[in-house]
Amino acid sequence: MFTGIIEDIGVVSNLKTELDNLHISIKTKMSSELKIDQSVAHNGVCLTVVAIDNGEYTVTAIKETLDKTNLKALKINDKVNLERAMKLGDRLDGHMVQGHVDQTAECINIKEENGSWVFTFKYNSALNNLTIEKGSITVNGTSLTVINSKKDTFSVAIIPYTYHHTNFNSFNVGTLVNLEFDVLGKYVAKLISLKA
Repeated sequence: MFTGIIEDIGVVSNLKTELDNLHISIKTKMSSELKIDQSVAHNGVCLTVVAIDNGEYTVTAIKETLDKTNLKALKINDKVNLERAMKLGDRLDGHMVQGHVDQTAECINIKEENGSWVFTFKYNSALNNLTIEKGSITVNGTSLTVINSKKDTFSVAIIPYTYHHTNFNSFNVGTLVNLEFDVLGKYVAKLISLKA
């Protein structure tokens, strides 16, 4: 379980394909604090640390993960939002995040405001995920509040701290991001659909 509060921005240092799997090596100041078998969210995707060496660590993404997330598009030197799993008893500063990406979305607009930014994303609403105004959403692992919720688009407002301490500062129009919709909302939507 995660909170959506990003701890560090890692940099992709190596990518190695093995059959349908992708081994991803990440450079981060957190490497020395990690251990084998530990769970770390990468742009919101929970992956297991399989190796640690010389200031970097490696995780493996399988085909299912690559098919449903933006990890398939990673390149060397790309920035990745990182968060370790929360400890029992920690404050929940963001919201309950599972590290299970529901789908990807495309950034369709970036508007710089007076001291903040508004990012708008378009997603495939046919997959039955939804946002609600002022509800929680996870974008590339970052816990955010939805604004301008529509059927297949929504926006988030980003403060300077978040902009500079996540990979939002590397987004352009067309950037593919990972979305995890609010887990409570997903259960409510499922219950309603079962009763319909």
